[in-house]
Amino acid sequence: MKIEDIGEFELIEIIRNTIGETPNLLLGIGDDACAWTFHAGIHLATTDSLVEGVHFNPKFARWYDLGYKALAVNLSDIAAMGGLGSIALVSLALPGDIQVEDIVSFYQGMLELARESEVSIGGGNISRSPLISITVSLIGTGSVAGMLKRSGARKGDLVAITGFPGSAAAGRTVLYNPCTPDGEYTTQLVQSFIKPVPRLAQGHVLKNEGASSAIDISDGLLADLGHLLTASGLGATIDVDKLPLEPLIKSGFSLKQAAELALSGGEDYELLFTASKNAMKNIAKEIGVQMSIIGRITEAPPGHIELTGENASLVNLNTAGWKHFG
Repeated sequence: MKIEDIGEFELIEIIRNTIGETPNLLLGIGDDACAWTFHAGIHLATTDSLVEGVHFNPKFARWYDLGYKALAVNLSDIAAMGGLGSIALVSLALPGDIQVEDIVSFYQGMLELARESEVSIGGGNISRSPLISITVSLIGTGSVAGMLKRSGARKGDLVAITGFPGSAAAGRTVLYNPCTPDGEYTTQLVQSFIKPVPRLAQGHVLKNEGASSAIDISDGLLADLGHLLTASGLGATIDVDKLPLEPLIKSGFSLKQAAELALSGGEDYELLFTASKNAMKNIAKEIGVQMSIIGRITEAPPGHIELTGENASLVNLNTAGWKHFG
């Protein structure tokens, strides 16, 4: 059944039944606005969109995965500030020939992550559009004791990253390339692209153990590091040889391709952060996931990044990350 056959309000009722009870809300879907009780502390807000033809190709995207990822990319922003998610609002712009079952699947994917991260879906908006556009606005909470920012890096701090940067970009490459042979690296890397894991627990560790700054990797390691450095008014050196390359990437790509995917690929939603040497030792003990120290903060001009290491010459800096209008 197509959504144009039932209309907006019946679709909203189906969505409300899919989401079910929302115990953290005083008012959820069905009123002009959702309502909940404020708690003492700092409140965080972020929003992000997934647009057909820009962020995903409907030919390769499952609705369930789109729902999961739409919430994940917002939770990643909250994680980068050491916070927790609370209330999500979802705006859908859809062609009329979309199947109702697809929208139910979308919300089921979102609910999987919402339940894991204790986020309530409070409502949103639905409108007609020639293309699919998904926007999630997320309200979160931070600590009065402080929050992670991009602007806190200090000269001499170490630069580190969680996980294996480049995995999502490698997954996107094999997903959209019909010539890619099937194999273990294909399946697992594609999963990194379609279902990123927001590092909420790790963001708390960074905040509690003294990280000086942080950012999540959405546009690419070099591009996002550049944002952090510009905000902090400093530069950095990155040792290409210390990049944590996922073994599956090494088996499917050349070393040059792997390094460029790690530095410029984007959509990993890992946390890139800085900390003093002592704080970094404490973070390494508590963070609970793969973590790699890849560089150091310097007094170079704001935003300047120098690549070092034997493999530095492999990297083309002209492909240093995603630009919407590049």
